[in-house]
Amino acid sequence: MRVVIAEDNALLREGLVLLLTSSGHEVAAVAGTGPEILPALLEHRPDVAVLDVRMPPTFRDEGLRAALAARERIPGLPVLVLSQYVEESYAAELLSGGSSGLGYLLKDRVGRVDEFLDALERVAAGGTALDPEVVTELLIRRRDSPLDSLTPREREVLKLMAEGHDNTTIAETLVVTERAVSKHIGNVFLKLGLPPSDSGHRRVLAVLRYLKDPRSAV
Repeated sequence: MRVVIAEDNALLREGLVLLLTSSGHEVAAVAGTGPEILPALLEHRPDVAVLDVRMPPTFRDEGLRAALAARERIPGLPVLVLSQYVEESYAAELLSGGSSGLGYLLKDRVGRVDEFLDALERVAAGGTALDPEVVTELLIRRRDSPLDSLTPREREVLKLMAEGHDNTTIAETLVVTERAVSKHIGNVFLKLGLPPSDSGHRRVLAVLRYLKDPRSAV
């Protein structure tokens, strides 16, 4: 898997390079500032990009802007964004153009090597990977929404879905059967008013839609 990394912290950047290469991946290019990111992505067209949200020169949202611009130029480009803190507006903006091949992780997650690599591979394959802490914060902050009608178990299932887990993993995590998970997911979609004819990444798109804007289907 070919990867482009954008991270201004030299220690973390080199750590990512070492981690990825030792795991059998190819680092096609690295960027240390915001203006370097888009040209690197357009030149190398990697299988996945790992981008820090805040990059020089302003340390505001250069990485996010580059990710959005790159996905406009290279539709479907898988992008895994790293952030120091939970930034709801950044997560929502990143996901506003669709959820396929997108991830948003806190930087602390990189230290959990297996989790990080699993998230990276999931994003590269067109899936979604949201940091559990990001999902938790988003769910807590949403009030007066269709999410309020969900039972505690349905919210647990929704949270795990938003993290990108499949039914088997959800069942193992909650120690229930896959049939029970399917039933909970069906209830979630029913309560959120989602038509059964939705196609594509229906489960992930639905979860992210309501994490971004719980009033979107009201």
